[in-house]
Amino acid sequence: MQLFLDSAKPNEIREAANLGVISGVTTNPSLVAKEKVDYKERIMEICQIVSGPVSVEVLSQEAEGMVTEAKEFATWASNVIVKVPMIKEGLRALKSLRQLKIRTNVTLVFSLNQALLAAIAGADYVSPFVGRLDDVGHDGMQLVAEIVNAYKAYNMGTQVIAASIRHPLHVVQAVHAGAHIATIPFGVLEGMLHHPLTDLGVQRFLDDWHRAIGQQERKNDV
Repeated sequence: MQLFLDSAKPNEIREAANLGVISGVTTNPSLVAKEKVDYKERIMEICQIVSGPVSVEVLSQEAEGMVTEAKEFATWASNVIVKVPMIKEGLRALKSLRQLKIRTNVTLVFSLNQALLAAIAGADYVSPFVGRLDDVGHDGMQLVAEIVNAYKAYNMGTQVIAASIRHPLHVVQAVHAGAHIATIPFGVLEGMLHHPLTDLGVQRFLDDWHRAIGQQERKNDV
């Protein structure tokens, strides 16, 4: 199980990378647009922070345009992964990108049928959106489990990225579902770090230590 950070903020990515727990980064045009920076410059900066896969999403809705963008993205850094939407034109683009040996992540996957098509077309990764499925009354993590089981049954090499993760419990569920990767916002990563019993235990250790030091100092004063 690997963790990717879903972010376009260099400060968040650096902090997460310094913890030694993230293996890659996923971005999208919305995340970069919120930063109000040049798309290429920000992606190249992120690729210098992490050595693992960095997913960069195409903007075109036509296969030819997707391939053109993907070829450009691939020149930015060796660890760029091209995100392609799960639409008919996206599948067409996958065929060409596989021939060009450009690695891909098929995004906005919401069904097992879509995941199967993406894998057969040659996607390196697929990203089922768990949180968005939950929002409309479906079990997003059940879909992740179905995709994982199908890929395993047919020896498909495509890896499953549990995406649209909303809270730490989603990460636990992704583990149980067998996802290869969970891509998480920085806030979720911070949430994974904390437990009230850990905080209480640390405080008790500190209190005990200070109490022992205080007793020793009083003995020395006598």
